[in-house]
Amino acid sequence: MSDDSFGVRFALGTLATWRVTHLVAEEDGPADVVVRLRAQVGEGWLGDLLDCFYCLTVWVAAPIALVTVKRLRDTSMTWLALSGAACLLEQATRERLPTIEQRGNDHELLWQQAEVREG
Repeated sequence: MSDDSFGVRFALGTLATWRVTHLVAEEDGPADVVVRLRAQVGEGWLGDLLDCFYCLTVWVAAPIALVTVKRLRDTSMTWLALSGAACLLEQATRERLPTIEQRGNDHELLWQQAEVREG
């Protein structure tokens, strides 16, 4: 890559953090590799980590931060910034559930939320 500016590296790091985190937390992966990994891990603390997009960004961003910065002293702030940027990107791209005003009564909204979680 010819452009070594921090902004470009940070943008690429953000996209990489979001992509890897989304793959692990939300997708089955190629040949169901990721879903089988999550099943093997089970329901302990590691299983909870793999199911939580926001928690997982912290750990996925750590190695990406190391290759994003030029000075080691900038790693911790960049690490958290990559995690935060990936979380913002997830919020911007995630499907929104309709509000009660848009859907009607509470009962109907709760059923839709349950269907989204199961699906």
